[in-house]
Amino acid sequence: MVYMKLLAPVLLFVSGSVFAADLTVVEEIIAKCNGDIITRGDIDHSRKLLIEALRHEGLTGLPLEQALQEQEKNLLRDRIDQLLLVQKGKDLNISVDSEIAKRMASIQKDSGIADPEKFQDWVKEQAGMPFEDFKADMKNDMLRQRVIRQEVGERVNIKHDEVEKYYNEHKSEFVREERLFLREIFISTDGKDAAGTAAAEKKAKDLVARARKGERFPEMARDNSEAISAKSLGELPPYKKGVLANNIEDQVWSQPKGYVTDPIRTGNGFLILKVDDHQKAGQAEISEVENEIMEKLYAPRMQPKVREYLTELRKSAFLEIKADYVDSGAAPGKDTTWMDPAQLKPETVSKKVVANQAKHKKLLWAIPVPGTSTGKTSSSQ
Repeated sequence: MVYMKLLAPVLLFVSGSVFAADLTVVEEIIAKCNGDIITRGDIDHSRKLLIEALRHEGLTGLPLEQALQEQEKNLLRDRIDQLLLVQKGKDLNISVDSEIAKRMASIQKDSGIADPEKFQDWVKEQAGMPFEDFKADMKNDMLRQRVIRQEVGERVNIKHDEVEKYYNEHKSEFVREERLFLREIFISTDGKDAAGTAAAEKKAKDLVARARKGERFPEMARDNSEAISAKSLGELPPYKKGVLANNIEDQVWSQPKGYVTDPIRTGNGFLILKVDDHQKAGQAEISEVENEIMEKLYAPRMQPKVREYLTELRKSAFLEIKADYVDSGAAPGKDTTWMDPAQLKPETVSKKVVANQAKHKKLLWAIPVPGTSTGKTSSSQ
């Protein structure tokens, strides 16, 4: 995303005369977080994405309005969270460059576009943003994940006896119906001619070959699938016997965990399925549900720990927020009052003070600017 800086009205000083430049404020800064800014446009964009997500969940009308009203309160909080985590990742010298290079190489390979400039144009068209912004967003996402895992996740431990205790106290939760768990990759042929359809089929076959060689299916789904499920790494809801179409169920129901189908031709594309798990009917053994229990115990502990960590980052951050906006994750006691120098009223001073100002000009370099750090500086006299 391109963040536009505030173009404030400028005064041009020429031969002692003052001319007001006729410029338009194209973006409003609403918050400053260390060396970064948050604009009203950023929040508006986040709001649009939130509305799209709620609609994908099937919400419309009044339920949509209610969910939006509740969740948009956290849009500024979430944006500050994101900036703080990326800044912390840089402070910790966390590098994700190699992961970015591998991810981009994988995306380019799957696109079938060898020419770098054409590939960048293709990414811009697919992502709806410039290529460099796409890479920057990907890098920031990785940085945030690494910081949370390193600084918070590794400190949340769940002992095996806790898992056993939960299992014994909730055995009824683990009485299973037979269900099949699948992930998908879908390659669309909508609007494509014979050559485009043949290219889609070749891409699907190549993806199947890569998956069968051991490449991680969730990441392949995320980077290649044209289905909505790509956002959830291709994960599909569990299926009971008889729910899937017969031609699909016949290909996957009796297959072992890890099985990857050949491309399945559908009315509008090619479907690839992987068997993630096949849950048998009856009481599940603890070994079968240990990871599930770990997730149940982990999430409730992880979320408050992440919130605590972000509160600590806020306490040590330079943070200013305009009066009309609220950070719902604000650190208690932290003063985030917006201090705009342009709004300060001029003071009345004596002639003596004015005369003395020249004597102190050479010391102005030593005064730190809010939100910046100063290093040791040497100068020759």
